[in-house]
Amino acid sequence: MKLNPSQNSRKYIFVILAFLWFHTVSAQVQPSLGGSSRIMNSAMEQMENGDYEKANASFRKIIDSNLPIPPEMPYYFAETLYHLEQFDNSANFLNKYLELNGFKGDNYEKAKALEKLLENHLNAIKACGLCDRRGYRYQECFTCEGTKHLEQDCNYCKAKGIVGCSKCVGSGLITRRNVFNIIEYFECERCEGHGRLTCPTCEGSKLETSACRTCQGSGHLQSDKICDHKEEPRHLSQVFNRLKPH
Repeated sequence: MKLNPSQNSRKYIFVILAFLWFHTVSAQVQPSLGGSSRIMNSAMEQMENGDYEKANASFRKIIDSNLPIPPEMPYYFAETLYHLEQFDNSANFLNKYLELNGFKGDNYEKAKALEKLLENHLNAIKACGLCDRRGYRYQECFTCEGTKHLEQDCNYCKAKGIVGCSKCVGSGLITRRNVFNIIEYFECERCEGHGRLTCPTCEGSKLETSACRTCQGSGHLQSDKICDHKEEPRHLSQVFNRLKPH
């Protein structure tokens, strides 16, 4: 049976639409790795040149761009972070690589070797009291200078030295009903009718010695410096400054 021209046109349009639908669905199911692969190749060249800072920026560009992640990228990123001494981050990406690829990954043997190298560094971080769990060294709190506590405005009375009487709610008077159910007013015996009391925390001085609010009483703050796990010698001028009365 022969098809008339209009039927031929409809058949042709149907085939074209089917073709476009198939390629659209295929593109959604199997996203192209072209863009991320080009960036990764550039990052690997930067690694070969020893420029791990640039390689780090390139790998992060892939992550931030929401492009498909090449399966071997987590390993190369972990290696880059290792050379930048970001050992905690390196371990995170290495674990992700082994989780996703297992022993089938192209860099499986290198990944296991890197895992052993990281173990010593991670153990040193855990045993160190000079840095956080990621290996970044603490810096001394600039407010309390590491003492953890200092004299500061009383937080309880907001540096006023007085607080409202809770018994009379600051009115200075309390009420009672007598036997005739009549309300009578009396002077508050707790605050002697003033409605205010001396702050029990600072005793009216408006100051209190308490945990430093800048460092939350830890004596240190976070920094972006990689820790070498060695105590820094304190300069004599710092010791003298500590001894000076404030």
